Amino acid sequence: MFVITGPTASGKTAKAVALARAIDAEIISADSRQLYRGMDLGTGKDLEEYGEVPYYLIDICPAGYKYNLYEYLRDYREARALIDSRGKEIVLCGGTGLYVESVLNGVQLPPVPRNEELRGRLAGKSLDELTALLKQYKTLRNNSDIDTPARATRALEIALYYHENPHLASLTHPHPITDAIVIGTAIDRDTRRARITSRLRARLDAGMVDEVRALLANGISPDDLIYYGLEYKFLTLYVLGKLTYDEMFTQLETAIHQFAKRQMTWFRGMERRGHPIHWLPYDMSDDDFVAAALALRNRKL
Repeated sequence: MFVITGPTASGKTAKAVALARAIDAEIISADSRQLYRGMDLGTGKDLEEYGEVPYYLIDICPAGYKYNLYEYLRDYREARALIDSRGKEIVLCGGTGLYVESVLNGVQLPPVPRNEELRGRLAGKSLDELTALLKQYKTLRNNSDIDTPARATRALEIALYYHENPHLASLTHPHPITDAIVIGTAIDRDTRRARITSRLRARLDAGMVDEVRALLANGISPDDLIYYGLEYKFLTLYVLGKLTYDEMFTQLETAIHQFAKRQMTWFRGMERRGHPIHWLPYDMSDDDFVAAALALRNRKL
């Protein structure tokens, strides 16, 4: 299996599609927000890039739903089994490091139910208070669990469940993937920042504000959109009149730059934790990228 990952705005999808075409593979997404229907511009789905290449785990949930890692791993296994049954190769593509690393580690998780009593006790607590509580149960590798109070509350719910049910550790028999070739799209910081800004302007021009208005008009609550962070957080605040357009753009641009930095921190951590990433230039031609990927596989065989 090939894994194509990297920070936002580094051209992962195009490279994954080129590789999939070359080896007759199908793509499984590893993006935690492209799962949601109707959230297209804000998550950068760019579905036209896939062409005839089949893809999975995109547009599988309604907007407003709170998808989690347990569900992702379950759905990944189902997609992989389907692709395997057709005798096709797999390219896992996405920048959600938690998803990518969990797949590589062969993690299996039991479902964690909602704890209404806990949620009631946590209601009204600030994000800082929730973060302090969460640190009592787990080491925070990045900020993905504490972007919003809702995320932090769910993370606490999960952490407490495992704390109260230590026997579950024996039920999660991991089966690490040892033959995966992980490739990162390498892009220097200044170029990445420029591409992020350019892409943000393009998506706003393409109607990203109207996308958020449509989601709200279809009954998605503002809090649910803010839960998803980044574009949906700041555009919702703009639509609600809590930010001016310039404030929205500046704060969102900064948040995306910070997000890309956190992604790179995660990838460096992956490498330290035993998952080597072969970094190839983001601006390689598709042909050169495919040739380099196949050469990496040949050396591994």
